[in-house]
Amino acid sequence: MATDRAPRPRPAWVSQILLTVVLLCYLFPFVWMVATALKPADEIFRKPPTLVGSRLEWANFAGALDHLPLWRLLWNSVFTSALGALLVVVVSVPAAYAFARLRFRGSNALFVCFLGTLMVPQEVIVTPMFLLTRELGWDNSYQALVLPWAFTAFGTFLLRQFFRTIPVELEEAAMLDGASRPRVLWSVIVPIARPAIAVLAVFTFLTYWNSFLWPLVIVSSMDMATVPLGLQMFLGQSGNRWDLLMAAATLAVVPMVVVVLLLQRHLVRGIALSGLGGR
Repeated sequence: MATDRAPRPRPAWVSQILLTVVLLCYLFPFVWMVATALKPADEIFRKPPTLVGSRLEWANFAGALDHLPLWRLLWNSVFTSALGALLVVVVSVPAAYAFARLRFRGSNALFVCFLGTLMVPQEVIVTPMFLLTRELGWDNSYQALVLPWAFTAFGTFLLRQFFRTIPVELEEAAMLDGASRPRVLWSVIVPIARPAIAVLAVFTFLTYWNSFLWPLVIVSSMDMATVPLGLQMFLGQSGNRWDLLMAAATLAVVPMVVVVLLLQRHLVRGIALSGLGGR
């Protein structure tokens, strides 16, 4: 009589090879960007293409700083991204706690409607958002770059799912000791949820940093431009100076890499605990 056999586990080296291939696919564009930034201008489109030029042109980075107000662009991006991430965390934490713990009539329906906003593309609301921002007199300002996107459902949904995994007994014990709901939230829940909050902060920071459409619509001067918008303006003004453009792009990537490295431990743990890892 035939018996069911358990599937044989995949050898560890197979997974390692697959992960290495995926990693190389992700890293290759960055390696090519850095290599192009260090190439002489006349060797970028050489045929057949080469990864490394005949010499290292470190002067491309100085040229990028001379042709582009990169420090101003970096400041605008760092300031708006950090402030946007902070606002999203501050808003999402109490909203997520309310949806996770407070029960009232229509709470589930309200949460579903709240999540429905995630299905609305950014392109649909750009025009009304621009008209509202202009009526408030915020066009070409930091308020316009940060505030319209500081209230999203993604952060609330992510933290709500994590809050629901925290035992209710911890909150009940704190309330028996006389703690109020806000005290329980900030003294008990938030310290436990620190990895998930770190994930939300990093994702929001990267979202603000990579935003292009909204700054393109609302910004009208180079003084308020962010890095993606500044690089696009530089490309239009400089024509075919790909060596300087890649040098500027390489410098622009550094702050994102620093943020991810600083929060790597919390990021990995938060992804695993919040369910974003696919479990």
